[in-house]
Amino acid sequence: MTDLAKRLRLYVIPDLSSGRGLPLEEQARAALEGGATAIQLRCKDATSKELYRYALAFRHLADEYGALFIVNDRLDIALAAKADGVHLGKDDLPVRVARELAPEGFIIGATARTPQRAIEAQKEGASYLGVGAIYPTKTKKDTVVIGLDGLNNIVEKVSIPCVAIGGITIKDVKEVIKTGACGVAVSSAIFGTQDPTDTTRRFKAELEGFNN
Repeated sequence: MTDLAKRLRLYVIPDLSSGRGLPLEEQARAALEGGATAIQLRCKDATSKELYRYALAFRHLADEYGALFIVNDRLDIALAAKADGVHLGKDDLPVRVARELAPEGFIIGATARTPQRAIEAQKEGASYLGVGAIYPTKTKKDTVVIGLDGLNNIVEKVSIPCVAIGGITIKDVKEVIKTGACGVAVSSAIFGTQDPTDTTRRFKAELEGFNN
């Protein structure tokens, strides 16, 4: 397993809609305290100024806990806050353009639902793929469920790490990782619980013992 794959093992996405009223910074700290290896800043309704403020706070927290910090969608915010990387969806800046603008070593994630898109993203310079949705999820409204078979089909076609996302609960972790995914991305399954830190620890425990 590559170093990046290890650091993407438990990829946690704080979310205001499913976070039981906790501010994003508090959600991020709770997950990092529980052992999250990467955190993503995703807040579609925030202004650029608000996102930058959040990004600085997330950068500080990630440094404190030795985790990766990724910004969703916004390369400008990621670069301004000195994030480790950015995650780009189908309607965002193309991966190849982001790669031209980003400094050496900058992590660029891309969303992939099909093997074709996965192969394209890898050729364009993506560092890793966010693959899903694996299961139905309420976190994103435009979700297309590809299931474990869809995940496996993508993992087999690319050489960069694949992080599974979408409706993943603790009981699903083993089956997901068996496909060859390097890790799981989780939001509501952690922040919709009474104790996000403890839930993160339990996700971390389920992920232990796998070498892929």
